[in-house]
Amino acid sequence: MFSDYEFGYSWYITYGAAIPLVLGVALVVAARWCRWHAALTVAGGIVAAWSAIALYVLNVAWGLSLPMNPPTSRFLASGSGRVLDVGAGSGRAAVGILLVRPNATVVGVDIYSGYWGIDDNTPERFMRNARVAGAEGRAEARTGDMRALPFRDGEFDAAVSSYAIDHLGRADRAKAMAEVARVLKPRGQFLVLIVNPDWKTMLIAPPIAHHPHPDPARWRQQFEDAGFEIEEQGYRPVTLYFLARKKKARGVSALGLRTSSF
Repeated sequence: MFSDYEFGYSWYITYGAAIPLVLGVALVVAARWCRWHAALTVAGGIVAAWSAIALYVLNVAWGLSLPMNPPTSRFLASGSGRVLDVGAGSGRAAVGILLVRPNATVVGVDIYSGYWGIDDNTPERFMRNARVAGAEGRAEARTGDMRALPFRDGEFDAAVSSYAIDHLGRADRAKAMAEVARVLKPRGQFLVLIVNPDWKTMLIAPPIAHHPHPDPARWRQQFEDAGFEIEEQGYRPVTLYFLARKKKARGVSALGLRTSSF
């Protein structure tokens, strides 16, 4: 459950279930000691068991306190390239990419202000986690707004946004996706992970379940509008993800007619 990484998610997200665990155990002990009705013992046991399972699933099975592997092996399948992590936060997605793609480099960009579920969200925390992974030399943290990325056109081979771009409103999200398309090379990949509060999320991690349910059709349209085509769509715990690829620019034929190269 514990690791050397410090991704900084607030305690109520990662360990909030410890509170009902303690209360459930206390109720069982008190009910047995005071010879209360057996139903109270059963109720306390159910609460304690649920809490223990929730803590294990969230922090171990789902690995919230560990680097996050990309949900698809098709992302940066070549194993190398320059990747932009948009809304990188403390680097959970970036570190996961650095570990599974040892010839890749990752630049994390985040506004690094305000509260987005991470305590002490700073570039220094991002770099500390890259150092723990032994990949500090392949990582860089930059401060910037995803709606106006501080990079040149076509700088990156791929980009990822894990539970970040989906926190924007529709108009701002369109700006951010257009910016990602701008800084990607032609045919560059864009992996987006979106909070998907399904029934498992509501059962295991209630603090995360307040997010709205994503509409896959709307997301697909926004990718299309920003100049991407979808290569893969799928689900993981708490997650709806899309793997998209930047379309090639339309060219101009010798006769002056615009032609599509995708």
